[in-house]
Amino acid sequence: MAKVSVRRIVAERTTVLIVTILFLMPVLWLISTAYKPSNQIFSVPPRLTFEPTLDQFRQAFALFDVASLVRSSLIISVGATLLSLLLGVPAGYALARSRSRFSAGFAYFFLAIRMIPAVAALIPFYLLMRDVGLLGTWWAVIVFNTMLNCAFVTWMMFSYFKALPPDMEEAALTDGCTQMGSFLRVAVPAVRSGIIACALFCMMFSWNDFLHAMFLTTLDSKPISVALLTAYGTKDITWGTLGALAHFSTIPIVLMALVMNRYFVQGATNGVQ
Repeated sequence: MAKVSVRRIVAERTTVLIVTILFLMPVLWLISTAYKPSNQIFSVPPRLTFEPTLDQFRQAFALFDVASLVRSSLIISVGATLLSLLLGVPAGYALARSRSRFSAGFAYFFLAIRMIPAVAALIPFYLLMRDVGLLGTWWAVIVFNTMLNCAFVTWMMFSYFKALPPDMEEAALTDGCTQMGSFLRVAVPAVRSGIIACALFCMMFSWNDFLHAMFLTTLDSKPISVALLTAYGTKDITWGTLGALAHFSTIPIVLMALVMNRYFVQGATNGVQ
């Protein structure tokens, strides 16, 4: 039995490793192109060994204002995440503590909003931002992402607060705490991991957003996800530049996910009904 268990574990882990490598191979290839000379990217036969160079990064910095692109991505992602949490967390709490029999239906209504293709609202939203004077600014993308992410946060937080026993909140109210005080001092700390998980999801959604940012921003406010498109020319693709920009597009969000991984796993698995 022990041998069978060991063989099974080895087989399972080997399978997971192979599948992971297959999924990561396109990403690894794109990243490796950033360190290859241009004449070796598509060399025949393919070369597994090469002399690393930083020429692709020099070209990327020469053609793009990388710092401005990353700053725009951070401003849009952080702004949309904060607004989504500011609106979605209290909304989820209100639905979870509501005595209405339709509260669960309202929560799933918010989930249905997130499932609607966002491109269907892009043109009306574009015209709205133009009329209010926000078109071409970070705020246009922040508001649009907040509209999508807030519905997701509301549905997620509804599940977390619904799974949280209201006893501690009732005790706080008995001790003279206000409803808002019990929410901020008791309920919110109890679902901290869920809030962090929602924040990471919102950050990833906003950071990777391409279509809406492309239409709603200008040259001065576009994020790095839109700048990646410029590597595609009319006749060819500058793969080296694309690989160099991919570093700045992926490293910040990957580092954030690694730092917050423990809270992310807890929040993604706890409180879900």
